[in-house]
Amino acid sequence: MSIHFPLMADGLLDAIQPVPRFKSVAGRGDAPLPAGTPIFASNMVFSPLMLMKQSALENNLRQLADFCHEQGVMLAAHAKTSMSPAILRRAVTEGGAWGLSAATPAQVRALRQFGIRNVFLANQLVDPAGIHWIGEWQKQHPDQGFLCYVDSMQGVRLLEQHLSDSRIAVLLEMSVSGGRTGCRTQREALEIATAIAACPALQLVGVAGYEGALGAERDATGIARVQDYCQMLIATAALLAEKQLFSSDTIILSAGGGAWFDVVSTCFNEARLSLPITPLIRSGAYMAHDNGLYARIAPFSQPDARYHFEAALEIWGRVLSRPEPGLAFVDFGRRDVPFDQDLPNPLWVRNVDGSAPRAASGMRIREVNDQHAYLLLSDEDTLKPGDWVGCGISHPCTAFDKWRYLPLVDDDYCVTDSLETAF
Repeated sequence: MSIHFPLMADGLLDAIQPVPRFKSVAGRGDAPLPAGTPIFASNMVFSPLMLMKQSALENNLRQLADFCHEQGVMLAAHAKTSMSPAILRRAVTEGGAWGLSAATPAQVRALRQFGIRNVFLANQLVDPAGIHWIGEWQKQHPDQGFLCYVDSMQGVRLLEQHLSDSRIAVLLEMSVSGGRTGCRTQREALEIATAIAACPALQLVGVAGYEGALGAERDATGIARVQDYCQMLIATAALLAEKQLFSSDTIILSAGGGAWFDVVSTCFNEARLSLPITPLIRSGAYMAHDNGLYARIAPFSQPDARYHFEAALEIWGRVLSRPEPGLAFVDFGRRDVPFDQDLPNPLWVRNVDGSAPRAASGMRIREVNDQHAYLLLSDEDTLKPGDWVGCGISHPCTAFDKWRYLPLVDDDYCVTDSLETAF
């Protein structure tokens, strides 16, 4: 019996089918998994898939909300981590966030379409098209809050030129030599703040910065560097207040990403200026947390922490091959998992039908290719092709962008909601 392989002239089907949007959903892949779908016992689930645990998400929202309430700080949770409307709306409605932070004008637009009332562009706004769009939105929606950074005279000029008759509130960004964006000296800051105060389109309402890259480790040296940076922001705000350059009744002091928001909150709350201070932190990774980077350095991961986060993201894939003892290949890779801050951390193993969950004891991901993960395990392990391997991830900020959709699941791994992303 011979097998015939048809050779078409152009190799294309007669009809073009709709592009599947949900790579972890079987069938046409044009709709999310229905609520109630059991992840490991459904023929509607393709491998690999990334999922989010609902109980961990709810815990993380509640924990940071309680911290912010206790510390008296506002939260503009950074949306760039997930860019998922279902998650981000929860950060406001359940997590008590004042609003959300964005990194680009396109993200600002997405957040407005998600229904977010207060948006903080924690970056410079220098793109003319972006300035125009945001200015027009603010003019048409004056009851919706907007903030952004300025750190140069050219930035002031661009905003003045392209906002036309719109008006927005800005924060002067400060940084250190070799750091990220931001003014390097108070002399420069004073010059720019004076220009802002003279510009009818702008209102100076605070001082901001990014401390995340200053402390590589959560040790005495790292803490001291972050504290020194916060004191520089406070001193700059004091100088601008002395010169009466703020156009608001309170001064916003903003910093505090996922690693140092506790140190930042303490420093800002202890500051004493001529005007009242509103501390505003911008953590975003806390919603998902992780089993790697943030599990080591986040404030709530420290031994004496009063609050705690839980890792909410898991990547599940099937074993492709056991080509030699001590090695297995799993069907996820760089297109599916973050690899910039640690590789995935094996947690659980299940049989091909999803049964018999067991801890992935002694297993380790050595490296990932585009679509393969090298899984090291003991020579005697009975893991076989088709079996499930579930891993925690490190650094959620580079996890969500690889997926248009993640199922939200309960602790029994049944779908409760759909999390689509808008990168």
